[in-house]
Amino acid sequence: MEQKVRAIIDILKARYPVAPCALHYGKDYELMIAVRLSAQCTDARVNMITPALFAAYPTLEAMAGADISRVEELVHSCGFYKHKARDIVLGCQMLLSDYGGKVPGTMEQLLKIPGVGRKTANLLLGDLYGIPGSVVCDTHCIRICGRLGLSQGKEPEKVEQQLRKILPPEESSDFCHRIVLFGRDCCTARNPSCADCPLAPYCCQINKA
Repeated sequence: MEQKVRAIIDILKARYPVAPCALHYGKDYELMIAVRLSAQCTDARVNMITPALFAAYPTLEAMAGADISRVEELVHSCGFYKHKARDIVLGCQMLLSDYGGKVPGTMEQLLKIPGVGRKTANLLLGDLYGIPGSVVCDTHCIRICGRLGLSQGKEPEKVEQQLRKILPPEESSDFCHRIVLFGRDCCTARNPSCADCPLAPYCCQINKA
């Protein structure tokens, strides 16, 4: 398994030398907000929404004091807007009241923030703090790692724990970003480009036949 994982990582690195987060942000709390909005929504849609949202509330204090109904209007098109708007405002309030106005740097602290689950927390830890072993289990990661035989099942937390055991900690955050890119342009959910896939030799779905 170790050789297989290393080979997959190297192939993804060659295909995507740079592995940035797909969500646009300038401040730490803006990334927290963008990830919350991305639930059941595409990153592209979130990136269309956040410029107006961040312009309307340009500081953490402004966002924490926002009228939730107004935030609902600004994030309406990303779905589940009532829950997301509430979590955004309450989350920013908690950053001010409990964490000195900064996104905290531990899993335990992050999970106390409204709307922050393990996926969001791992992304924040990896992107903001560069913490090794941060594994972001989104739908692309779960689908592709399952196809590659790196994980089993579709429960995010279980897949996360499986990947933590086999991914080099220093590679895990970028690996997850690269998997997202790969899931968009090659290993898509409905019509994967198997004939052109550089990971085909390692794919259980292709090779089980």
